[in-house]
Amino acid sequence: MFDYIRDPAEIYRKSFEVVRAETDLSGFSPDEEALAVHLVHACAMPDMAGDLVFGGEAITSGRRALQAGAAVLTDVEMVRHGIIRTRLPAENPVLCTLHDEGVRERAEYQGTTRSAAAVDLWSGELAGAVVAIGNAPTALFRLLELMAEGAGPPALICGFPVGFIGAAESKDALIENTRNAPFITLRGRRGGSAMAAAAVNALAGGGS
Repeated sequence: MFDYIRDPAEIYRKSFEVVRAETDLSGFSPDEEALAVHLVHACAMPDMAGDLVFGGEAITSGRRALQAGAAVLTDVEMVRHGIIRTRLPAENPVLCTLHDEGVRERAEYQGTTRSAAAVDLWSGELAGAVVAIGNAPTALFRLLELMAEGAGPPALICGFPVGFIGAAESKDALIENTRNAPFITLRGRRGGSAMAAAAVNALAGGGS
């Protein structure tokens, strides 16, 4: 009934062909360019590449950590489920503490979101980890607060919180207060779980 491409390999090939044709990738190193392509592929917004920011040796540090078996810490289940486990190089644990016991009560006591309260439970895994935040600005703010108090630092922060309240501000705070942690982030309101997961997948094995 419809004339459309059915072959998965051809869809994949043509998708990345279009991404490269429509995205301004100037100014990126070869490794940054490859990751930027996967992020554009995940969101279908070629113009987002202009807002993409890499801090420190982000690609090298993230890949090295994953190869060494570092944990991947995520703010929401959507990010955790978006990470392709078969591409992780060392059976890396992928953790989300949002629904752990006591998180809701901690959030109510602290007067904050569950996402921020859940970050407090990362303390034992944070140093040397790969952090992927794709939803909650409060999670990124809380991570930066913990780092200012001496926690971590993680090997890499993939900071892609999305939304109208706090998203742009939390990412600006990441750029300005890295606390010696390499990072990948996207200025402005845009972001999301698909992009956070795509960043980890690309670092792990080149997938989107």
